[in-house]
Order: sequence, then C-alpha cells, then structure tokens
Amino acid sequence: MLEVRDLHAGYGRVEVLRGVSLDLAAGEIVALLGANGVGKTTFNGVLSGLLKPWSGGIALEGAPLPAGDTKAALDAGLVLVPEGRHIFPNLTVRENLWLGGYRRGRANRARNLDHVLDTFPRLAERLAQRAGTMSGGEQQMLAIGRGLMAEPRLLILDEPSLGLSPILVEEMFALIGRLNADGLTILLVEQNVHLTLEVAHRGFVMENGAITVTGSAPELLADPDLQRSYLGV
Repeated sequence: MLEVRDLHAGYGRVEVLRGVSLDLAAGEIVALLGANGVGKTTFNGVLSGLLKPWSGGIALEGAPLPAGDTKAALDAGLVLVPEGRHIFPNLTVRENLWLGGYRRGRANRARNLDHVLDTFPRLAERLAQRAGTMSGGEQQMLAIGRGLMAEPRLLILDEPSLGLSPILVEEMFALIGRLNADGLTILLVEQNVHLTLEVAHRGFVMENGAITVTGSAPELLADPDLQRSYLGV
C-alpha cells in the first residue's frame, strides 16, 4: 500500500531524514520505533504533506504522492492523527468529528459519525461537551475518531499512548488492534516498544534519521541485544 524510497528531508540546512525507505502492505500494522529526536515526527510530516522532502519518493497504492501537498495526501486516503492530539478545544465533540470529514468523506459524514460513536461509546455521551474539558484519554479517542471520519486508507498514529495512564494505554492498543482487525492499515509511530510490537505485524527502527533495523514484530521482541542497543529497554 505504501512505498517510501530514499527519503531525505530536514529544516533549513539541517538534515533530519537520511535516506529512509520502508513499505506497508494493505491490512498491516507496521511500527516505526525509535527514541525522541530521531526523526519519526519529521517522517510523518513528510508523508502527510506538511513538510516537503529534499529528495526521494512516496507512493500510495502505486500512485506517486506530490511532495509537500497535504490535500493530495488526504485525498489519497493518507490520514495523520498527530502527536499531541491537536483537537479544537473550544469546539464540541460533535463539531470536532464533523470537521474530520470536511474534505474527504464528506458525503458519508452521518454514516461515518455513527461508526465512530460505535467505536468510541464515550464520545457518544459527550457530543455536546467542549473537547478541551475532556480527559486526556477521551481527547485521544476524539483525535482518532476525527481521523476515522476522513475514511482513511492508511491511518498514521503518532504517539497515541503519550500522556495516558497505564490502564488507558492498554485500552488504546486494544483499540488499535480492533481497528486493524476491521481491515484498516495502520502505521504506528510509538515509543512504547513492547505494547507496540505486541499489536504490530512488522517493525522498523529509526536511529539518527535512518532505518537501521527491520523485522517481524516477534523477531524484534525476541532480540534483547537489539532492544538494548536501539530501543533503550
């Protein structure tokens, strides 16, 4: 579904991504792992068109994506749920969700809203509540629900467990597994190594802006030297 080849990108004269290549097949959960500051969020920004790469190519379902074009990425079905949620705190839950289908999925917004509320029953209880008054876990549900409103072909989740309590982290990863079981392809960008690899099919380890290790999730989980060297666990 996704092909990334020899991607270079950065800010000003500072190179952050140094020849990143990876791929996802339809129906997979693929994990992108690495410590803070290695380039994961920059990579997400390039994929979603927020940042124009210096060189390299991205293709979704065989069609090249124009560099630095957020509309083209979204229209192709590549939907990013960013780190930090970035909900609209002064809007209601319903308004936040409705905006998720503003460009892609607009014709099916009512149906998609029903699907999101079935997936997140807590949001159904809070449709009229201002989003900024909800708990962190509820806001993360809202951010993912807003992404689902855009009918993603590929959903990118950037640190979805960040700031959540241990119980909510477990719930979040269980939810990711259910979304994938329903057929959604997911790129999961996380620092929670063990839970990520328990739900993912394959993993890529990023270090200093480059992919240094790849393998199946069981292979990465079973390699203690790899975890100590690259994942800090």
